[in-house]
Amino acid sequence: MGLLSEGSPLSWEETKVLAQHVREHGIEQFINMYARLKDRQGDVLKWGDEVEYIIVRFNDEKKETQVSLRAREMLAVLNEKEHSDPTGVKSLWRPEYGAYMIEGTPGKPYGGLLAHFNVVEANMRYRRIEVAELLSPGEHVMSITNFPRLGAPNFTYPRAKPTPEDESCAARSLYFPDEAIYPGHPRFKTLTRNIRQRRGEKVSINLPIFRDKNTVIPVIGSLPDKPDHVHMDAMGFGMGCCCLQLTFQACNITEARTLYDQLTPMCPIMLALTAASPAYRGYLTDVDCRWNVISASVDCRTKEERGELPLKNDRFRIYKSRYDSIDSYLSPAGEKYNDVPLVLDEKLYNRLREGDIDHLLAQHVAHLFIRDSVSLFSEKVHQNDKEDTDHFENIQSTNWQTMRFKPPPPNSPIGWRVEFRPCEAQLTDFENAAIVCFVVLLTRVILSYQLDFLIPISKVDENMQTSQKRGAVLTEKFWFKKNITGISTGGQKNSNDTAAQVNSTEATNHDNENGIDEEYELMTIDQIINGKENFPGLVPLINSYLGSMDVDTDTHCTIQQYLRLIQKRASGELLTTASWMRQEITGHEEYKQDSVVSERICYDLLKKAKDIQDGIRPCPELLGTNINSKTADNIPPAIEKHLTKLC
Repeated sequence: MGLLSEGSPLSWEETKVLAQHVREHGIEQFINMYARLKDRQGDVLKWGDEVEYIIVRFNDEKKETQVSLRAREMLAVLNEKEHSDPTGVKSLWRPEYGAYMIEGTPGKPYGGLLAHFNVVEANMRYRRIEVAELLSPGEHVMSITNFPRLGAPNFTYPRAKPTPEDESCAARSLYFPDEAIYPGHPRFKTLTRNIRQRRGEKVSINLPIFRDKNTVIPVIGSLPDKPDHVHMDAMGFGMGCCCLQLTFQACNITEARTLYDQLTPMCPIMLALTAASPAYRGYLTDVDCRWNVISASVDCRTKEERGELPLKNDRFRIYKSRYDSIDSYLSPAGEKYNDVPLVLDEKLYNRLREGDIDHLLAQHVAHLFIRDSVSLFSEKVHQNDKEDTDHFENIQSTNWQTMRFKPPPPNSPIGWRVEFRPCEAQLTDFENAAIVCFVVLLTRVILSYQLDFLIPISKVDENMQTSQKRGAVLTEKFWFKKNITGISTGGQKNSNDTAAQVNSTEATNHDNENGIDEEYELMTIDQIINGKENFPGLVPLINSYLGSMDVDTDTHCTIQQYLRLIQKRASGELLTTASWMRQEITGHEEYKQDSVVSERICYDLLKKAKDIQDGIRPCPELLGTNINSKTADNIPPAIEKHLTKLC
């Protein structure tokens, strides 16, 4: 979830007074860090995944299921291995927002060998087994994006009731009790309280209900002006969701900025492709993804900042929540596509420029820093700006965007990194590994073939909203670049012949800003992933890249299974997790065509999901048939010596 500083949390009133102090010193810290590290070169490709899990408890006698609030207890045991052998563990565990959530990552990052793709799934499986050993009877660890009845009556175990009238509570929610917030670190409740107090009211999340034959309108708990929406009122409804994230280390800052930009148009595509969360607060909604839920759940903007009142006490009209899609590209190639007016702190921007930060990076940081700190610890107020980076990270880590540009940590061998954040968590390790490997391979193809996915930021924003619609992967079209390889009609090729052979799309005039609108068009996800006339498709490009590499047999087999899953999800031959869940809910014998996900429906849905993730129950409509990846715990040393490194 971001920076987990230790110490004594300050109240919102105390934090508010120090807001400008944090911003100004955070900028100085970034300037000093940039001066030290801007010329850093030669870092090799390293990458890793983060999978978030929910601890689910099944009551087989009553046919009920709840989230189990045992994350703190389990993390204490899981972290013992890391404390005793920090460099030798196969997995690392961290807390997440929910008292029922844990986050697992590989013990060390993967490297530049193609054979590392054959280790990802095995490591994910190891993580799941490691947690399973600590579970109580009836409990299971599940990589589901959202618990379908989160916020419905009695959704926690032990049972906890919301206390909205209690002023000492962090959330004061009608539905989400404070007991469901992770208790082992003060950051989580501090964020919850401070976001609510900064906003001046509770957050307001409203999702359109899936209108079925017997759906009752108004929906219970809905707002008067949104009677056909499911209303939620706490940070936990968003930050209590799980996701799948990836981080890549670049060789230098230029490559990091390139990857940040080129992956940005892929964010809505991957969000739609991984859609996995159609139910909220016990209702089936008309959306398939979590993104707007989380965005609204941490929206600390005041009424003035949201444009509901004229600016009087606040500094800016801010157009997005601090959890949303990015607002500007960072590389020179992306500059002309920055078509969304950027709200930024001019004073901080000027200081960044004085500190030798170029325009694109300076405006990016100055835009992030229009936000206030919403979590500050007394021990961290006064810092050494030449050595510390906590004030910078304080703001950086609470701008939760689709992509994150990450400078090297202080005194660390870690280089410039990029974080890819949109994907929803999938049921099985096979699916999660497939998504991870697809995105990592795509970064290699982007760099090797010098692909260009850039489209205007406004179109990426439009795609982000489209991607969350029910069934978007099959029913919607997305703005995407027509010519991603840069081949002209005159037959001129870019620096990579392999990419050139796959695409004969007409070139557009990139030097003519008035011609930008001609560079992109609406495509289906099937066309983007699998190709169409005059567009190669991302998977065919990946296969072209792999064809030029020396890949061992097992890794090749595994990668091909992963790519087939991606292709079939894009074409509709296989269902997304969200579509599968909808099918299970609406086809349940107890479903009354009223959009309600009852206790029994939720129990049966998650029981079936658990059996699928454990390999007990086949699910060809979700996973396909003959799944037999060759994933292994380690790369055999004899093979490792002769393997090709990723470009």
